[in-house]
Amino acid sequence: MKKVYASAEDALEGVLHDGMLIAAGGFGLCGIPELLIDALVKSGVKDLTVASNNCGVDGFGLGKLLETRQIRKMMSSYVGENAEFMRQYLSGELELEFNPQGTLAERMRAAGAGIPGFYTKTGVGTVIAEGKEHKDFDGETYILERGIFADLSIVKAWKADDTGNLVFRKTARNFNPPAAMCGKICVAEVEEIVPRGSLDPDMIHVPGIYVHRIIQGQHEKRIEQRTTRKKETA
Repeated sequence: MKKVYASAEDALEGVLHDGMLIAAGGFGLCGIPELLIDALVKSGVKDLTVASNNCGVDGFGLGKLLETRQIRKMMSSYVGENAEFMRQYLSGELELEFNPQGTLAERMRAAGAGIPGFYTKTGVGTVIAEGKEHKDFDGETYILERGIFADLSIVKAWKADDTGNLVFRKTARNFNPPAAMCGKICVAEVEEIVPRGSLDPDMIHVPGIYVHRIIQGQHEKRIEQRTTRKKETA
């Protein structure tokens, strides 16, 4: 089965539809699938629900989809670096489902493992627990969280072979593996496609069985907050 495509637009052809649920890898601007996000913007697909740790920043990453009003709902754990995200939420234009960060990652991972739900103590006694099933185990109360089964996963990796085996680099790994696993279709953009058999099996973070389409491209790799100090004088 062909997995390598020429462009992000080609890789998303026949996959998109209005109202779909998309799981997106990345953390801040680290390891985000920026080329696939740009292709989503160009496609005009709308009424999206996006599960991602955050929503990029104003004018970059998933923030571009906010600007074009293509996102209806965000499932996130952090919204702090995006003024447009805050504005749309406070004005009622954008629906928001807050998740504790570990819960969000586990909801993706659970779905990738075929697990429809799990119990966790995180959020018990807070607004996070409202409307959710409670159950006691060994004298402790837990709440039921559902797995996130996405229509589409979009992720960014460092290397891949043509079968879809993915390797992430350092902190760019973040949410990408669980996001990749939870989608009915996973599209990965990578910095380098290497020959089959050249990846050390022990270093593969996501097996190719989860990955359906791959593109290779150049990435901007913006720094979300650049912190520097003044040059010391001699």
